[in-house]
Amino acid sequence: MPLSEHEQKLLDQLEQQLNAEDPTFVHSMDSESSSSPRNRSGLSVRHLVLGIVIAVLGLAGVLVGVASKLIIVGVLGFVIMGLGVYIATLRSTSRKGRKKSSGSGGSQHSPSSGSSFMQRLEKKWEERDGRG
Repeated sequence: MPLSEHEQKLLDQLEQQLNAEDPTFVHSMDSESSSSPRNRSGLSVRHLVLGIVIAVLGLAGVLVGVASKLIIVGVLGFVIMGLGVYIATLRSTSRKGRKKSSGSGGSQHSPSSGSSFMQRLEKKWEERDGRG
């Protein structure tokens, strides 16, 4: 569902405020999204594919262990399968943006200016919710 004109204006306003308040964060987010292949949830595609392959191999180990009635082979397959799931859910290890933004004194702006903006957004949301 596309955004309404009013919602698009609010989104643009939020983006401009973020650019003004923390340009290093915006820059780090732009560079991370273009440098590594990731989907919207931040998961690394490389880790996802590798994890799925390992999990399938682990599942094959579980099936071989059940078919041959060797408990140790089944348990080992299960551990390998769990390792594959863990690898598939790993996020990218690039943390350059976080280190820069945490050390640059991000609390220069008063919290009241951000909270008033959020209060206005909440008020607009409540007005919109009350209408429809």
